[in-house]
Amino acid sequence: MFKFITHKPFWVNLLAAGILGLLIIFGVLMMLGKITRHGEYLVVPEVVGKNTEEAVKFLESKGFDVLIQDSVYVDTAQKGTVLKQLPDPNSTVKVNRTVFLTVNRLTLPLVDVPDLIGKTLGYALVILDRNHLKLGDTTSRPDFMKGSVLEQSFNGRAIEPGSKIPYGSAISLVIAGGLSEEKFPVPDLVNMTLSEARPILDSNQITIGAIIPDPDVTDTSAAFIWKQDPPRYNASKELMFMKAGQIMDLFLSKERKADTLIINP
Repeated sequence: MFKFITHKPFWVNLLAAGILGLLIIFGVLMMLGKITRHGEYLVVPEVVGKNTEEAVKFLESKGFDVLIQDSVYVDTAQKGTVLKQLPDPNSTVKVNRTVFLTVNRLTLPLVDVPDLIGKTLGYALVILDRNHLKLGDTTSRPDFMKGSVLEQSFNGRAIEPGSKIPYGSAISLVIAGGLSEEKFPVPDLVNMTLSEARPILDSNQITIGAIIPDPDVTDTSAAFIWKQDPPRYNASKELMFMKAGQIMDLFLSKERKADTLIINP
């Protein structure tokens, strides 16, 4: 064979090599075309709004690869459905093209509880909306900070700012209703424990202000009140009066201070 080749003119061998090379290249291209399905196209069906699992199976059955690109939460859409797809519906693409999906989460995300204490009701509503929360029940309580938020709660329990609760949850608020015009005698709490005094203050709608314990007090609830402000009597021994919603400061000691006991007339 080598003798046959060497006896042929150089240009004949060169031409034969060129033809052989072209045939090899053509064969490779034909094989690649079959492997990659070159020249075949598909129309992307619309799956927005469909159940995510069903949408993935449907697209795969049509010859597409599917990748869930993002998972977000939209409260106006049904959970577990497709929100967005790329390429867009009815686009013409090559086979084996990947369709990227953005889906709505099945579970509610958690959000931080904002600090609403001291804010006006109007401003509190804006903050709730920004944090994807809503207003629950509102109640009023006499307090000099009229129109401001005094307490915030979730599911019947007080909740601290920064706590995590489900997206769209309702926060209930206690709003200050201002001071009542009705006056009543200042209750005498001296020598009561703080836990004993709380029901009396609550029944009179008196807000506890500052609680100032002596240095040796370790349990404020069991400590004794040795001084209150406002007191029951003034310096002239005249009975003092207050309104619902006013604040009382309490001074605590570890033991009763007998010399502070005031006998009511």
